[in-house]
Amino acid sequence: MYQIAPDQALVQTVDFFTPIVDDPYVFGQIAATNSLSDVYAMGGKPLTALALVCFPDKADLEILQQILAGGLSKMVEAGCTVIGGHSIRDEETKFGYAVTGLIHPKKVLANRGAKPGDSLVLTNALGTGVISTAIKKDKAEQEWIDAAVQSMTTLNRRAAEVIRDSEFRIHAMTDVTGFGLIGHAREMALASDISLEIYANRLPLLNGALECIRAGYIPGGLNNNRDFTECLVEYADGVPGDVRALLFDPQTAGGLFISIAPEDAGDLMGSLARAGVPAVEVGAVVGRTKPLIRVRA
Repeated sequence: MYQIAPDQALVQTVDFFTPIVDDPYVFGQIAATNSLSDVYAMGGKPLTALALVCFPDKADLEILQQILAGGLSKMVEAGCTVIGGHSIRDEETKFGYAVTGLIHPKKVLANRGAKPGDSLVLTNALGTGVISTAIKKDKAEQEWIDAAVQSMTTLNRRAAEVIRDSEFRIHAMTDVTGFGLIGHAREMALASDISLEIYANRLPLLNGALECIRAGYIPGGLNNNRDFTECLVEYADGVPGDVRALLFDPQTAGGLFISIAPEDAGDLMGSLARAGVPAVEVGAVVGRTKPLIRVRA
């Protein structure tokens, strides 16, 4: 973030990755949705974007055209103007954007500031990582693919607008992406000097996510996240092993993880629902304890 006036600051973010679905147009949409997410997670409004393209020298340019068209469709939906970009030759296709947005310097939402007693609200279900792995192995059922694609191509725009235009007492917020829910919960807990409780039985899960875990379609990122963070987590008896694994699943274009005053949580979820955004209360903030994160059944 870079302040340019008393009431204006720039938000700048960049993200790109390799294809996670077979359809190039949908891949472009997912890449754009993911790239925009950090701006929305801070409460900002995206303005412009630069495309970042890596593409094989001998590949069909029609594929590249479809990727760019898919990305542009989401940028148009976001009201974000693509003003250029840069491309290079690469043996492996990669695509994404550098995005610039605007935000009021005194209205920035960050992953610090959560307070004991807050409710934790999550928009979007978990499971895009394991389902994407099943897709790569050609083992995903069509209804799993449809659910994951719907999630990964849904902008956080409406949720950000509801939050930006409201007076809800939101103390901290982040989007859930590559570090998984627990990874981002850890960042919020450490930044805010608090601890978190997660309610396993309330977690929204994508159709097929548990089946992917049970079948062993585990992305490397999930294992890395778990190796790094699980030492800070305590599970209650009765939390299933497959649900424990999904807590670490790396998400692409994931939802928002919000710490909000408990008196406002119901109204926030109601406002989000009216805007067409699914939201679930999945936990609570408590005073700093050991372990840092408790997962209740």
